[in-house]
Amino acid sequence: MLRQVRFRRRLPAPALRSYVEHYWLIDWELTEPFAQRVVPHPAVNVVFTRFGDAPETAEIAGVGQRLFSITLAGSGRVCGVQFRPGGFRPFWRRPVAELTGQRRPLPIGPSAADPAGPAPVGASGVVGGGPVCGGTDDERCAALDAFLTAWAPEPDPVADEVIALVQEIRGDRSTLRVDDFARRHGSSVRRLQRLFLEYVGVGPKWVIRRYRLQEAIEQAADGPQDWASLASDLGYSDQAHLIREFTAVTGTSPAAYVRSLG
Repeated sequence: MLRQVRFRRRLPAPALRSYVEHYWLIDWELTEPFAQRVVPHPAVNVVFTRFGDAPETAEIAGVGQRLFSITLAGSGRVCGVQFRPGGFRPFWRRPVAELTGQRRPLPIGPSAADPAGPAPVGASGVVGGGPVCGGTDDERCAALDAFLTAWAPEPDPVADEVIALVQEIRGDRSTLRVDDFARRHGSSVRRLQRLFLEYVGVGPKWVIRRYRLQEAIEQAADGPQDWASLASDLGYSDQAHLIREFTAVTGTSPAAYVRSLG
């Protein structure tokens, strides 16, 4: 089987980096289908896709709460924008929780429901008259920069606060409980829950759990682990709890995951 799937990450224009984690670009040429599985981060993505000679499409992918799987076949290209958790709210201008677990066609032009609207997108998923997924990597990133800049995100200090809170959770593995995290920031648990649902799309407990689970996945990739110790370090009640959550999210047990990487 010929399997050629190329995945790259690129940074957006400097003015967009407070909102956007990175762009991700995928190209594939396959003689047989290839199933790709992805463990979602607590992030919204905007995705432009072209399968073979079909018209380019565009969609908004809200935070996924389950393992995401897609089967690639033939040839195609994807240009994606992964927003920082909380970074999509200044573009969307509505509660991000309404997108959680959903994939929606990208709105086309301003509408009565959202007078500001996103940057105009053609019926075939093009921005400014040309396909986002066409051309070189530099040209594709430039098209994404132009699209997001034209969307004109509104400055929002609360979004900045939420982005910083999530980044702290992501980087500090000692963050295990929402109530402790709230006290550390002089906030109530209820306020954090409201902010995270409004700006991230999922609650703070889910964000903490997902980032701790991502750590478990990364450590599993390094080889066999002392799962009981790792479970304790990551705030799980016991080894069985970690293994259940790992299996529910990745679709395989930690042991099977390690074997699949070998």
